[in-house]
Amino acid sequence: MIEVTKLNGVKILLNEDYIETVEETPDTVIILSTGRKLIVKEGRQEIKNLVKS
Repeated sequence: MIEVTKLNGVKILLNEDYIETVEETPDTVIILSTGRKLIVKEGRQEIKNLVKS
């Protein structure tokens, strides 16, 4: 699990196994295998580092 922050400031735990793609457009959008999209404050590189840990 990784902790990310939604744009409204709420922190959530996200199962990284469900992450399909991460885009910066310019907001960071995480697209899950379920089709759900999450917009978060963390950048693409930070998400990458969290998943590697």
